[in-house]
Amino acid sequence: MAAPPRKRSGGGRTTSLRGDTSESDKLESTTSWDALEWTKIEVPSKFPSNSRPDSRYVSHVKFDFLLEAEQVIVEGYGVVLVNTDEAGTLIVTNFRLIFLSEGTRNIIALGTIPLTTIEKFSKMVMKAQSAPRQFDKTPSRRLLQVIGKDMRIIVFGFRPKTKQRRAVFDALLRCTKPASLWDLYAFTSGPSKFKNSNPKERLLIEYFRLLGEGSFRPSMSMIENGSFTFSNDLWRISSINSNYAMCQSYPFALIVPKGISDEEVLQASTFRARCRLPVVSWCHPRSGAVLARSSQPLVGLMMNMRSNTDEKLVAALCTQLASVRGARRKLYIADARPRKNALANGAMGGGSESSSNYFQSEIVFFGIDNIHAMRDSLARLRDYLDTYGATSSDGMSSFLRHGGWTWGGGNLSSMSASVSTLGDSGWLIHVQNVLAGSAWIAARVALESASVLVHCSDGWDRTTQLVSLASLLLDPYYRTFTGFQALVEKDWLGFGHPFSDRIGMPTVSGSGNVPYELTRQTSTGSFSTSPMRQPSGSFTSQGPSSTHAQTSNNYSPIFMQWIDCVSQLLRMYPSAFEFSMVFLVDFLDCLLSCRFGNFFCNSEKERQECGVSEACGCLWAYLADLRASEGSSHVHYNFFYDPVKHADALLPPAAALAPTLWPQFHLRWACPSEAQAGELEAQFRKMAVKFSELQKAKEVAERKAKEITTTMESLSAELRNEKQLSSLAMNQAKRASKENEAIKRAVQSLGCNVHFSTTGDCTVGIESNPTEIPQKFINSSSKRDGTLQNDEKSDLSVSITVMADNVIPHNPIDRVCETLCPLRTQDGVCRWPDAGCAQLSSQFVGLKANFDAFDRLSIYDSYFQPEE
Repeated sequence: MAAPPRKRSGGGRTTSLRGDTSESDKLESTTSWDALEWTKIEVPSKFPSNSRPDSRYVSHVKFDFLLEAEQVIVEGYGVVLVNTDEAGTLIVTNFRLIFLSEGTRNIIALGTIPLTTIEKFSKMVMKAQSAPRQFDKTPSRRLLQVIGKDMRIIVFGFRPKTKQRRAVFDALLRCTKPASLWDLYAFTSGPSKFKNSNPKERLLIEYFRLLGEGSFRPSMSMIENGSFTFSNDLWRISSINSNYAMCQSYPFALIVPKGISDEEVLQASTFRARCRLPVVSWCHPRSGAVLARSSQPLVGLMMNMRSNTDEKLVAALCTQLASVRGARRKLYIADARPRKNALANGAMGGGSESSSNYFQSEIVFFGIDNIHAMRDSLARLRDYLDTYGATSSDGMSSFLRHGGWTWGGGNLSSMSASVSTLGDSGWLIHVQNVLAGSAWIAARVALESASVLVHCSDGWDRTTQLVSLASLLLDPYYRTFTGFQALVEKDWLGFGHPFSDRIGMPTVSGSGNVPYELTRQTSTGSFSTSPMRQPSGSFTSQGPSSTHAQTSNNYSPIFMQWIDCVSQLLRMYPSAFEFSMVFLVDFLDCLLSCRFGNFFCNSEKERQECGVSEACGCLWAYLADLRASEGSSHVHYNFFYDPVKHADALLPPAAALAPTLWPQFHLRWACPSEAQAGELEAQFRKMAVKFSELQKAKEVAERKAKEITTTMESLSAELRNEKQLSSLAMNQAKRASKENEAIKRAVQSLGCNVHFSTTGDCTVGIESNPTEIPQKFINSSSKRDGTLQNDEKSDLSVSITVMADNVIPHNPIDRVCETLCPLRTQDGVCRWPDAGCAQLSSQFVGLKANFDAFDRLSIYDSYFQPEE
């Protein structure tokens, strides 16, 4: 899988492997590869060989595509990728084999493969066929064949006498067979930003969910002091295996029946192979039915060995049915092996249960073959795809093989042979058997509320396939990203599927004083060409020393087969899964690349002893980071996902369990164009992205419209306020006009003539004494004695002051207020105290009109007569 590039130069030093070639070598090269044009590439500078032991293999050339802590070991120039007949540069790093296109310098995906994904590689020689009656002077091609665990077979061609193939082959020998576990790239790069949380905490989270205690969150202190032993009415979490003393391949915590003590659990473990006793893997939240798993019972050759505690433990799985009072549910014991294989295991002390010894049980055999059959089946399928693919490792398209078009009617016998070969591989039959067995188990639990105990021989290969796939069918939570991770970590990692052995990674040896040394079994042999293939030249292996098999006899694609089964279910139920086919492919690529440490070692105990979770990056964190980079539009998300539609169990009928090749994985190297089988999904994804963009544009437009509406409402509110202020001002003006009229009448009632000028001045003439000098009453806002004052009780008030042109102190006019005011009584008391009469020095010389006081004056009508 193409990982996000990190710009970091590879460290170390090296010399170029291009070497100096003579003129004759160049002529031979031109004759051998006459269809290619070679581009000169500058040779990196050389460094002293004594700088480090492998200094002649390390380069100082900087490449932007190198990952963090990735170092270049070997560079080969003028190499040809035979599958596509493309020339370029072949680079071996401490993590992968990289092929760069000579023209564009881009990474060619087909020729780039992580080192741990390589299953086998060998040096080969192809002798080209010469023309009739000609001497055999055509130079042979120096080839390096690389067979990957991810269904690809690639061949690189090297120019003769350059010694580049030998250097690349030697580098692959060293890098694909590390001396210790910490030589793997995952330990060299470290966790980086993809840090791993404690896997024990994640396992307990899933256990709590199964027991209905999903609100609890475990902690390291809880794990250290053993306080994680929660329970419900039927089941409990046991800490009997917290130090892995009972079973080294089981997790530290186990779900067992509540009525079974730890002493009985320990005793029952002795009756099962590798002490893998029956424990609960999944329980139905409503019916109480469970999926349990174990290894085969040790009944012996005569099938007569029994264990009371084992029988009691298995019987405890058959709890009472809630729907029928007093009735106990049925128990199915599903043996994944063929019956004859189970009987054959009796010779080694194993075997299968007898229904007469286990209460209310029924024994069923599924007939799934062992790991060796699966390994051979996948190898045949890989050869089939390479032979009839568009990019075969011999450089010949399937359309031109056998001298005619394979599918165009040119050779019908070849077409029939290819179809027969696909069937002979047996891969699809094996996938169908696993699917059928899992669907049968899910149906028993969902439809009959029965409990099912699943086992094979050791209980970590076929058992894990069946239990985890049945759980995926029964529980929609496992069909989400979070649930899928919990399922894999519980049933595959927690219960000890031997990933190191099955994938071909280094295994940890627990013997001696060096507990972390690696052991590896290598097999040698020649790579025989598929019988269907008739290449134009003859391929010849150069002896056993030229072939290296990285995997041991325990290698088997068990987990890959299970992912294949998941892809078949995703094809049948495209809206039931949150993740897509692309996610499954990327997940497998990450696992096979060993870039992360989640799937190292063979058990939880070994990973804990090696400190994998602290020293290596986390695969789940890396995939989550990829999804977070693009959100819900990322290719890992399934756009057809509808959790409401498939909120319950998936129970596929037998007729629907007809598997097909998984195009995105099986065909991506041999038939890259046809591998894009999800064309409809791709189009839908583009439409969804476009819809998302339109949705965002709609949201932006709605926000703008909302802002405009808010602005309009604000302006409308301001306009209403202005109208209110205008109305208030008009009311005040009307009120002021009434007050002016009242003041005018009041002054006129005193015998004065009142005249209001446009400037705001008011002239008052006193008619009671015409011989006296006319007086001016001036209303001015600029003089203290004639100021327009605002009384606290009125909105508008007018102060009228009597002034003479030649004011003389102690003039009798000073008491005009007292003599003329009609509101004073004979005893000098004012009848209108709220009038607020104005003062001139110490004398009252005028009055301050208050319209509100006029309204409250009871003598208003008697003193102030309305105008006629």
